[in-house]
Amino acid sequence: MANVSLALGPKSYEVHVENGALESIGYLCSRARLEGKAAIITDSNVELHYAGRVRTSLEESGFTTSLHSFPAGEASKNLGTIEALANEMVQAGHDRTSFVVALGGGVVGDMAGFLAGIYYRGIPFVQIPTSVMAQVDSSVGGKTAVDIASGKNLIGAFHQPRLVLIDPTTLTTLSPRLIREGMAEMVKHAAIRKPGMLHTLRELADEIDLGFTLSTIDKLPEIIAANIAIKARIVEEDEKETLGIRAFLNLGHTIGHGIEAALPYGEMLHGEAVSLGLRAALFLSRRHAGLTATEERDLLDTLRALELPLTLPAGVDIDRALALTASDKKFQNGAIRFVLLQRLGSPILSKTITRADLRDALLELQH
Repeated sequence: MANVSLALGPKSYEVHVENGALESIGYLCSRARLEGKAAIITDSNVELHYAGRVRTSLEESGFTTSLHSFPAGEASKNLGTIEALANEMVQAGHDRTSFVVALGGGVVGDMAGFLAGIYYRGIPFVQIPTSVMAQVDSSVGGKTAVDIASGKNLIGAFHQPRLVLIDPTTLTTLSPRLIREGMAEMVKHAAIRKPGMLHTLRELADEIDLGFTLSTIDKLPEIIAANIAIKARIVEEDEKETLGIRAFLNLGHTIGHGIEAALPYGEMLHGEAVSLGLRAALFLSRRHAGLTATEERDLLDTLRALELPLTLPAGVDIDRALALTASDKKFQNGAIRFVLLQRLGSPILSKTITRADLRDALLELQH
């Protein structure tokens, strides 16, 4: 088992990474001194694969469980679904002594974590991420949120999990496209803290044409743990993003979110939009932060090896994408806070990027 600790005082917790660890969730919850009923929250896809195993493990460890599922996809990530899940939990007898188990990808983690943060004014929760993106990024750090009509992740709270269990064998059910989009977050981590990992990711790219197999899975705990360690150290330094350090994790996301929102729902996956956002950030880093062409090429070659998009799809409205970028929650008082790279592994938070720069970056992505 590859464990990563997050030192957050009384909110500290462990991330457990091990192939086949799913059956250990009951034992780990007991060891984490969780008590009461467990509300397992998942989506309609993940429920079919893993809900039974998780429920069995919890019940064999003495926990009473209830299962709550919602339709898979970002369209469910809203306050209406939160209310429906909360009502189900009340009807199932959950109170302030219960805890939530988030079983699924990033949408499930965001939803279940946010619900745990507000149910009875806050109850514990456990993360069991089952997508690449959730395993290497969103399950760690305590950011929870839902979408509203005005934008993505605008209603949320910081609520740290009690523990995180990552079983890379759950990734064998994912399509190559879903694997590749999640690996965009690995590229981001390498860019901000560990450039040497880019070579490892390019090697891994050659093995996922048909998805992750059990032979490839053997390599994943170490790679996933390395990514989590990068994020963990940043979260420890700046848990609630008040010092500007945690903002480095937004590399590629500001423009990426604008592009994702400008397209019809589901046309582009989040990690695919992040890939485009990373290329835009590299363009602006060359212009404003001194990033070299060689370093830019190293990162772009990795995205290319992972078959992630580097040019905008035809028909993207640049003005709409720009407007949605400018409405991103990473802006403060209308000012643009943009993560740039001085060199690979050395990010800065710039306040000098203008709307004209953002437009230029979007135009650059057209070819």
